[in-house]
Amino acid sequence: MSSIYIHIPFCKSRCIYCDFFSTTQLPLRTQYVDAVCKEVALTDKYLDGDTIHSIYFGGGTPSQLSVAQIRGILDTIVQHHPIAADCEITIELNPDDVTPAYVAELHDSPINRISLGIQTFCDATLQFIHRRHTAQEAINAVRLLQSSGYDNISIDLMFGFPGETIDDWRNDISQALQLDIQHLSAYSLMYEEGTRLYEMLTSHHIQEIDEERSQDMYRLLMEQMQEAGFEHYEISNFAKPNYYSRHNSSYWNNTHYLGLGAGAHSYNGNSRQSNVCNLQQYINGINKQQPVIDLEVLTKDQQFNEMVMTRLRTSKGLQLEAVKQQFGSDYYTHLVQAATPYYNIGLLKNTDGNLILTPKGIYTSNDIIASLFV
Repeated sequence: MSSIYIHIPFCKSRCIYCDFFSTTQLPLRTQYVDAVCKEVALTDKYLDGDTIHSIYFGGGTPSQLSVAQIRGILDTIVQHHPIAADCEITIELNPDDVTPAYVAELHDSPINRISLGIQTFCDATLQFIHRRHTAQEAINAVRLLQSSGYDNISIDLMFGFPGETIDDWRNDISQALQLDIQHLSAYSLMYEEGTRLYEMLTSHHIQEIDEERSQDMYRLLMEQMQEAGFEHYEISNFAKPNYYSRHNSSYWNNTHYLGLGAGAHSYNGNSRQSNVCNLQQYINGINKQQPVIDLEVLTKDQQFNEMVMTRLRTSKGLQLEAVKQQFGSDYYTHLVQAATPYYNIGLLKNTDGNLILTPKGIYTSNDIIASLFV
């Protein structure tokens, strides 16, 4: 089983924190969709005929495309790849794009999962980060999708905004749970170089919250989601039973995937490649049947590090025997020895042969994982 990701980079306006490839060149949408469909044909051998079990439209803002354009891309994928009967097909939506007309068309399409980028239910913060919707519009969007028959809805939230309090974050979690969603992804605000947010931080117009408050917010998130019956199946992801994101899980379980569109990444186990992050260069390259890509062939060390990094993000952790079988005894011995100090201080545990981060270890997961690399 493999996955396909389609990057839709178009946005009406850019959020101040976003460092994903995006553009406001909306007049190029038709040319772009045509190029993506051509890329499907050009890359149809990349996954070696493997059956596709998840398709994901991400962005940018996929809901800046018409449903007809989304369907056109899906129809082209079906022509070139075998699709599982129960394929999970997700689209990211902005709340202000969720109109009755758009949802009615979407419901008649193969899309069966929705990811809604809400970020917060605080109107002042939404304005600060340049989101186009209000809190009420976000709530209305979820209700409209539910009334239209969608029963697999995920929302994105962020925490750690400048000046945000624990009570502010508690209110966001509470509002999310009141919406009776099936999945929630929650991320700490990151100050990525090159973004407007980073400029505001470095020019001292805003101040980052301290690490203790950030950890308190994450702790509250874990507690509240567990009480509500959600399973914490990956560091940033929570789901009701049987509603794990199949697509996101594929990234953490070494599933191969094909990325379509400008800035999209692909992975086949042995190499990773990425499309150029330039709209016109991407379109021109596809039209000439010469995609502009950056290719990286992975060494054995890199493949090992990839497994450690992705598997340890999940609640199931990293199966030690799988490491020995795939990489040999030297890598296995290195991993066991590097992990031992963390057992002793309660940051890692070995459960039935699986190396797993403890709740305490999750707070410093990036440092722990990096220390296990070769």
